[in-house]
Amino acid sequence: MCSHYTALKKQEQMEKYFQARGIPLPAKSDMWPRRLGPFIRRPPEHDAGDEAVPEREAIVGRWGMIAPSTPPEKLAKAEKVATFNAKSETAHTLWTFRMAWAKGQHCIIPAEAIFEPDWRSGAAVATRFTRTDGAPLGIAGLWDRYRDAAGQWQESYTMLTINADHDPLFQNYHQAGKEKRMVVILPEGAYQDWLTAPAADTRDFLVPYPADRLVAEPMAKPES
Repeated sequence: MCSHYTALKKQEQMEKYFQARGIPLPAKSDMWPRRLGPFIRRPPEHDAGDEAVPEREAIVGRWGMIAPSTPPEKLAKAEKVATFNAKSETAHTLWTFRMAWAKGQHCIIPAEAIFEPDWRSGAAVATRFTRTDGAPLGIAGLWDRYRDAAGQWQESYTMLTINADHDPLFQNYHQAGKEKRMVVILPEGAYQDWLTAPAADTRDFLVPYPADRLVAEPMAKPES
């Protein structure tokens, strides 16, 4: 799983690595659950027959999915639930994620780095994961829309995770005795296929990223 990452800081990076344009990126790139961050999707109007609609768009949404059918009186409660990660094995059955899964509302979360805790010393040591080639990470996710307290539509997204008990790299992180999880990092060549894939093909993309293409760097200070 992932509860902390660094988002891209510049729109030029979004265009260079992800071929996506959109509204200006948030000023803060240090991302924690419930903050607003950028994600990439296929525009909802992609099948409208309008040639002006791009193949991809970068937009800003809440990191932490809120189901579109959440009633106003339950919104405050829903905002407190940890929905920033979604288990790929169960997302299709859970109320928060199942509509996005069923509709194939795939997205890519662009990140300079993700962070995971290393407990092997007995204390949590924040560890920064990046690609060995210096390119940003493209993390597979789901997106949806919900109405805020004022009745306005807002965007939200979540990162998809898979089991990492036997992954050469991520099996070493998180607390002993608990299931090890990792986010799904997509190779660049799969970006477009992921964004356009129907729901029936979702699981085809949910595989581990090669461990030898990632660098794990312990941080001097623990996560706060």
